[in-house]
Order: sequence, then C-alpha cells, then structure tokens
Amino acid sequence: MRDAVLAAAFILAACGAQQTEAQTAAIAPAAAESPPVETRKPNAPYQPALPSQTRAPGRKAGVAFTVQTLAKGLEHPWGLDFLPDGRMLVTERPGRLRIVSAAGELSPPVTGLPRVDARGQGGLLDVAVGPDGLIYWSYAQPREGGNGTAVARGRLVGNAVSGVQVIWAMTPTLDSTAHFGGRLVFAPDGKLFITTGERSILPGRMQAQKLDSDFGKVVRINPDGTIPADNPYQGRDGSKPELWSIGHRNIQGAAINPTTGALWTVEHGPLGGDEINVPQAGKDYGWPTITYGLEYSGKTIGAGITQAAGMEQPVYYWDPVIAPSGMAFYNADLFPAWKGSLFIGGMKPGHLARLTLDGFRVAGEERLLEDLGQRIRDVNVGPDGALYLLTDEADGAILKLVPK
Repeated sequence: MRDAVLAAAFILAACGAQQTEAQTAAIAPAAAESPPVETRKPNAPYQPALPSQTRAPGRKAGVAFTVQTLAKGLEHPWGLDFLPDGRMLVTERPGRLRIVSAAGELSPPVTGLPRVDARGQGGLLDVAVGPDGLIYWSYAQPREGGNGTAVARGRLVGNAVSGVQVIWAMTPTLDSTAHFGGRLVFAPDGKLFITTGERSILPGRMQAQKLDSDFGKVVRINPDGTIPADNPYQGRDGSKPELWSIGHRNIQGAAINPTTGALWTVEHGPLGGDEINVPQAGKDYGWPTITYGLEYSGKTIGAGITQAAGMEQPVYYWDPVIAPSGMAFYNADLFPAWKGSLFIGGMKPGHLARLTLDGFRVAGEERLLEDLGQRIRDVNVGPDGALYLLTDEADGAILKLVPK
C-alpha cells in the first residue's frame, strides 16, 4: 500500500502538481527563531528571489547522538547503499566496490566491474540496489577522445558481479576530469534517475541547457536502459529522449521525498550558488544563464542575472558554498525529532546539514559534525534507522550516527 501511495504521489509531481514559484513566494517566511547558521559574507551581491530561499534561521532539534566509526581504510568512498540482508555496498573512487558487513568488515574488492577513468573527480561513483535485485553503479567511463558518465548493472554473486551491462552512457564525449554528477535514485514507479554534471570546462558548460547533450541534466530511464514513453522530450526532433530536466551545473546529491514521491536534488554552484531543486519534467533550471554564484575569479557569470523567463528558481541556495554531496530524507523512528528532516553532506566546510522543511520551503538549518573537520560525501538512512555517512578522504570511513 505504501508503495502505491508513493507511486501516485510521484506521478502527480511528475505532471507538475507541486508548488509553483508564485505559490512559494506567497508563503510568509517563518519567524526568526535564531540567526542563520551561516555567518560568512556572501561572495555575490545578489538578493534571493523568494522568501526563505537562503540563510534560513538556525533551528536545532536538540538530538543527542553518538558517532561510531563503522569502517575505515576506504580510499575516497563515494556511494553507499544497503543490500536486502543488511550488508552495505560502498564504492571507492579509484574503481573498487566493497561489501561491508553490519559489523564493519570490508570485503576484498568486488570483481567484474569495468575500468574507470579515475583522474580528477572521476572514477567509480554511486551505487544503488535496484528493485529487481540487480546492482547499479555510475562511473567515469574512459573513451577515445575523453570520457563521460556511464551507468552499468549486474548481478552480485559472492564477491563478483556477473552479466555486466552498460545501460546508459553520457554523450557527447569530452576530455574533462570534472563535473560527472553521478547520483542514482530509483523512483517509486521503478524508473531510474541519473544526475549529471556539465563537465566544468566552457565547451561543456554551454551545453547544460541544450537538448542534444546529456551535460548538466537529470536523466530518466527504465532499469534496462530503455526510455520511458512519458519522458518530456521523447519524440522531439533534435532532443535526447532520456532527459528529464535541464540547466544544472553538477548534481551530486539526489533523493526521493518519502511524503510526496518527488525527486529532490542538490548541485554544486561555482563561487556561491549551491542549489536545492525539485526537478520537474521538461523544466529548465537555468545554468549557466541564471545563477546565485560567481566565477572563481570573482567575475559575474554571463549577464550576471539570477532570474529569467522560463527558468526555475532553486528551492534553496547557499552563498558561500557548502560543496554539497549525498542527501537523504529522514523518516525513521530511531530519531523521532529528526523525522521529516532533509540531511545533506557538506564538504566545504565539512559538516552534515540538517534542514527543517515546510513543504517546499526551508524553514530552518542546523549544522552537525563541524568539529570532525571531514568532507561528508554521502548520507543514507539504514534499515535500522541510523544515519550512515561516508567521509571523502584518502583514508575515508563509514560513520554511523546512533542515539546517545
């Protein structure tokens, strides 16, 4: 029954039955409970277009928890998901996939995976256990003339993957070592969302809003790699049928809201302008035409505008950046005070962001684990209700948050 409700909610969201910008703007901002947790000076001189779009008031949940180091010795771990038996799958960017027991024991590297391009930000990226029991992973695929994000699937048998099939590969190919995106999320209806980046360099950036390129997009496919008939650009001449939304920079966090079934994403901005979006079918999220950030040199990007007709506003943005990565909605019982919260890993400065939501408005922000000083790359809610985090370090770890 719960799956049916989520599927119905997802279909409504996919058809546009979610809050419009005008409706969001009509909501009065929450009374300030405390100053924003962000105290640094913004990089850009821009003002938010909507109330509560940035620097939400600090709102602490008062939850006491203990941080356990479940496993360590992982080299730049990137993605984590749970197998039906409670074990975990964890990727390491250099190209290794590990099976991790509930006690934190690491397996030898799983065999059978294809070669990855591990230069720069590339390598083995996310992993997801599909509703069909197969495992899916994203990676930087080396190719003649460069590389591109790709997604493969296979069956885990012992400590090996068999029947490997590449179900989607980004095109065109570009010689860049940055902005691969790479998060994988299964929707309640079984479709697979793939997030991408626009490859950072100018030739890639300028394709983020073009319909004949996979750069800077949310992609939606069936688990076997075929294209859903209801995708927004299906059948349109000159358009890639796998595209769901366009105009993104580098989406490294994505999660399904368990209340509505809708996809939420978080993407890296440049100098300022990290964004949370709720990508709708066929919508343009503006990069690089509109942004709340600047070039790393401090110069404006394009015309230096934050709004344009036909382009969507982010639900929330950060300036300065937090370098967001994995994200997860918390709906378990282990931490009742965290129910309904959205957790996002921050890598600059390293922390775990907890956002209090009021519909599509961020009503409060709390920063946890700042004292660890580590880059939080992925965030997951385990079957036991605990929060599981990956630290993106040369000697990375799996952290587990449990009640104190």
